[in-house]
Amino acid sequence: MPDNLRVVIDTNVFISSFFGGVPRKIIDLWKNDKIILCLSQSIVEEYIEVLNRLGLKDKQELIRLTKLFAEGYNSVFAANTPKIKVVTEDPDDNKFIECAVELESKVIVSGDKHLTEIKKYIDIEIMSPREFIDRFNEHRA
Repeated sequence: MPDNLRVVIDTNVFISSFFGGVPRKIIDLWKNDKIILCLSQSIVEEYIEVLNRLGLKDKQELIRLTKLFAEGYNSVFAANTPKIKVVTEDPDDNKFIECAVELESKVIVSGDKHLTEIKKYIDIEIMSPREFIDRFNEHRA
């Protein structure tokens, strides 16, 4: 995995990071400038909507994250994304593939079986959080 790796992170992984574990390690890679987070308007909106729906206890953390997104901290943002229809069971998940295509990301990290069952779209690998961390750590060793 190259330095400055561009990564699309599915909402379930992003939200799970608030509870620790492997998803937290992935978000820490972003916060510590080890990966570049690929975002689109629809992805950021979904992150924030789900965090609000779950009643995130730490409102300050939500404010900090929103500020990081707004400032473009260690991230790239797709203003427009192509319309891709790969995920038929849950068409809303296509936004992650669309973002990866537009921003030339080679990795989508997801815990969603609709995405992980695809495994690869063109040259974009779709992997679980554990697969990503294991591969990232192997590359760094």
